[in-house]
Amino acid sequence: MTVIHLVRHGEVDNPEGILYGRLPNFGLTERGHEMARRVGDHFAAASTRPAVLVASPLLRAQQTIAPLHEKLGLPVHTDDRVIEAANSFEGQKLGPRRLAEPRNLVRLYNPLTPSWGEPYKQIVLRMQAAMASLRAKLAGYGAEAEGVIVSHQLPIWMSRLAGESRSLVHDPRKRECDLASITSFTFDSATLVSVSYESICADLQPGQAVAGA
Repeated sequence: MTVIHLVRHGEVDNPEGILYGRLPNFGLTERGHEMARRVGDHFAAASTRPAVLVASPLLRAQQTIAPLHEKLGLPVHTDDRVIEAANSFEGQKLGPRRLAEPRNLVRLYNPLTPSWGEPYKQIVLRMQAAMASLRAKLAGYGAEAEGVIVSHQLPIWMSRLAGESRSLVHDPRKRECDLASITSFTFDSATLVSVSYESICADLQPGQAVAGA
């Protein structure tokens, strides 16, 4: 049995409210760092501590896993496969008027793929590949090893929908994936047994959604 915890990064410093996506240099706010410390405390106090740490290459993910790295003394393996989803609206401050502009409206022709960004199925495949690689690493740590991957909202939500055999097409406003939340996947060998979710920073969530998180 192995458990892989997909952790969403903490709150990002984004005063202009743009869709930052994969843009560099978007780090955590003070509250985001508090979320990251709570993530570190949570796993450090667990009955089974993580044996392997993995993170997206983006700054906000690296900062979120840093307290856990410090508490456990484990190296952080950076994996490009767990990066934020690509999005053609990256760098824009979106709203109804902006989306209605001809240059943007043309990108919205197919919400099922979606036409404005990385295909949902592609996100699932790369996340599943990253999780398979982590399971292979965990195989050397005993019968009940656990690992942590710090990633982003959409890749984590896609992984959960796929794991629960649900449609990948969804309303972004209804994603259950708080900042610094933990979505856990339990495997028996390569077979997914269960998926669970925990919001350990529910009291620290901002009043408004963070763009491009």
